[in-house]
Amino acid sequence: MSDTVLSVRDLVVEIPTRHAVLRPVDKVSYDIRKGEILGVVGESGAGKSMTGNAVIGLLDRPARITGGEIHLNGQRIDNLSTSQMRRVRGKEIGMVFQDPLTSLNPLIPIGDQLSETMLEHLDITRTEARERAVAALEEVGIPAARERIDSYPHEFSGGMRQRVVIALALCAEPSLVIADEPTTALDVSVQAQIIALLKRLCRERGTAVMLVTHDMGVIAEAADRVAVMYAGRLAELGPVRQVLTAPRHPYTDGLMGSTPLASKGQARLRQIPGAMPRLGSLPPGCAFHPRCPKVQDKCREDPGPTLDTCDGRAACWFPILTEATA
Repeated sequence: MSDTVLSVRDLVVEIPTRHAVLRPVDKVSYDIRKGEILGVVGESGAGKSMTGNAVIGLLDRPARITGGEIHLNGQRIDNLSTSQMRRVRGKEIGMVFQDPLTSLNPLIPIGDQLSETMLEHLDITRTEARERAVAALEEVGIPAARERIDSYPHEFSGGMRQRVVIALALCAEPSLVIADEPTTALDVSVQAQIIALLKRLCRERGTAVMLVTHDMGVIAEAADRVAVMYAGRLAELGPVRQVLTAPRHPYTDGLMGSTPLASKGQARLRQIPGAMPRLGSLPPGCAFHPRCPKVQDKCREDPGPTLDTCDGRAACWFPILTEATA
């Protein structure tokens, strides 16, 4: 599609160890269009952050991409050199991490950090960069931005630091932003403000967003589509309203049943039995089958379909069908 910003096809990330080669990301495919927010959700260890790190070229060794392709605005980027990828980050891809202090240098005023990023990637003067830095801080809701532009990160609250990080991610006008758990460390009221801010800025700028989170509430509030990951693979991918209200994969159904979002006033939340398997000891067949209430013999023997080989939304041999889909 002409408006596709990010296209990931059959992405495989492997980590060689002494005893085996682990696959934290196993044949993952998805697209993100201009102005769209794709939520990526799953338990810890599902491969959410590893997928984002692969896209931006920040995999920690010995992890490496061993299969598939990543295209940004039609250009393949997974095979770029380190120096070439460094030019893509910041200019074409912005990043928002869970801890703002991961992105901000505590020894440099925030205005200088914004200005240096813009000078690195945009053809502007230092004076223009400083004015744009003030405008960027105003845009993300920093009060008295001109007076606070020379403040240091520690002089801001957690929520205000995260606003600065969003300004930093967007200041070079990237076409894609990867936000990895951007609201986890914040108060609930501040979370809502940050999500609303991210949505507004991306709609106005047409920026594509990959929003990595474990919070179904954030997904419901912010995302247009949602990708559910389990043990390194995509379990389900579809429009957020359809996936959350009528999940087809048993794992997605379990996630929804275990959250207050979908409890519908029940006294007790449902629980998914067991735990996600370790990458070094994945069960034969479908990785979810030991925890799945719909498991059948085929699930124990076959690794399971991909989204391309099943109904196109849930990678399951026996998906949950509603009256509308049956």
